[in-house]
Amino acid sequence: MVRFGRILLKDGTVGINKTLLEYLVCPLSKQPLRLCEKTNSLISDAIGVSYPIVDGVPRLVPTDGKIIETDDALNSNGAGDLPNKKT
Repeated sequence: MVRFGRILLKDGTVGINKTLLEYLVCPLSKQPLRLCEKTNSLISDAIGVSYPIVDGVPRLVPTDGKIIETDDALNSNGAGDLPNKKT
């Protein structure tokens, strides 16, 4: 059984098996995670959090996650875009 676990983790470019990835979900949103090979992390698109993969082991502890900042979420002065309210 230990050998099987090692095979799963060693297969893949960043040390995580694509089959295993199908079962992993974000610990906060419970939505599927996306593999980002560029940053070697798992991305939760639902809440915009990145979880690192260290030595082939995904760190899915909420405190290990980092909030992803996108250009769409920030305007020119660095503050988040807020909808305009008309009264």
